[in-house]
Amino acid sequence: MQVDDGHLTLEHVAKRFPGGLLALEDVSLHVAAGEFVSLLGPSGCGKSTVLRLVAGLEAPSSGGVDAPALRQAGSARTAFVFQEPTLMPWATVFDNVYLPLRLAGRTREEAAGPVRDVLARVGLGEFARAFPAELSGGMRMRASIARALVTEPRVVLLDEPFAALDEVTRQRLNLDLLAWWARRPLSVLFVTHSVFEAAFLSQRVLVMGARPGHIFKEVRIEEPYPRDASFRGSSSYQQTCRELSAAIEAVQLEAPA
Repeated sequence: MQVDDGHLTLEHVAKRFPGGLLALEDVSLHVAAGEFVSLLGPSGCGKSTVLRLVAGLEAPSSGGVDAPALRQAGSARTAFVFQEPTLMPWATVFDNVYLPLRLAGRTREEAAGPVRDVLARVGLGEFARAFPAELSGGMRMRASIARALVTEPRVVLLDEPFAALDEVTRQRLNLDLLAWWARRPLSVLFVTHSVFEAAFLSQRVLVMGARPGHIFKEVRIEEPYPRDASFRGSSSYQQTCRELSAAIEAVQLEAPA
């Protein structure tokens, strides 16, 4: 079932920074409630800027951003997962995941159940008392995702969360992310440089071009869910990867604006 407050819309958005850099120009996109959409493109094309606009961390220079989940007062309906886990090194895994609930005014006793539930969901149930330095890179990222999921958000924004991980861990977390997404109607906007990751995860991929950032092409992926590791060997997956790779090559041939 889709939710009515989980959609994201950008209409003819431009973003110019104070130094004069035009990072985005005429960007329009829509993510439906419960949809999984990836932004794919070269470095500097404005993918992270799009996420920051959706999250309300930046304001557009022109155009409109409609993200109803951001407007629900007193409710953390949008969660942001960064490339680095950004965990507090002095706090246990439990306390790192508890943080957004604590900031929302929930006591430790009230939050204990939800925190334990989400830690179990991401495979860290036995590591609640561990500190970040005691975890592997993949486990730290799981803790960061648990912190995002504990608020039961409608929208999750992920900015290359698996880029620094080895390929085996990355593929495992891709599978787990789809499982977490399937549990409830999350709207996901996922930034990646990886053609292979975008093709595996997404219902739609928006390929961005740079100079300044804009939507160059949309690629729909009709393969149904659940998707498992065998999907990576399928002809449809390989065709999607070829299509996305061709789009990236075309982006790189675009003349500077």
